[in-house]
Amino acid sequence: MENIKIKDYIINNFKDDNKNTLRNAINECVNEEDEETLPGMGVFLSLIWKGISDDTKKELIDSLYDELQKEKKLLSEK
Repeated sequence: MENIKIKDYIINNFKDDNKNTLRNAINECVNEEDEETLPGMGVFLSLIWKGISDDTKKELIDSLYDELQKEKKLLSEK
């Protein structure tokens, strides 16, 4: 069996897809909370991260931090 890296596998699976298909894949992962698709989201984020400005990175980190604080509050209420 060939040893394929997860990142290469995911990129190969999506490399010819259009923007709508990419959006649908992300929405499906987020909405279904399927943990098997999380590595793909990590690959997508790493690709985005390499190509964006420091200002955009700051915005993403700020958004992530805010969402984590909301999740933290929800978890503490359970």
